[in-house]
Amino acid sequence: MTKHENLQGSDFPKELAKPARRALEGAGYFTLEQLTKVSEAEILKLHGMGPKAIKQLSQALMEKGLTFGSNN
Repeated sequence: MTKHENLQGSDFPKELAKPARRALEGAGYFTLEQLTKVSEAEILKLHGMGPKAIKQLSQALMEKGLTFGSNN
């Protein structure tokens, strides 16, 4: 984790690839809790996100009893 990520308090999975992490941070997402307000489909649209990253995020959310938001 970089100093920037520590300041933001990111709780994304450690194994999450850097492009996916940058995509999330670039879109203003720094915590798993924030992902509960947006759909998986919306996150997948971010440049740098792929099926593997979505799977890792889904697993991390599930471990905390959370899920991606629903499609609105």
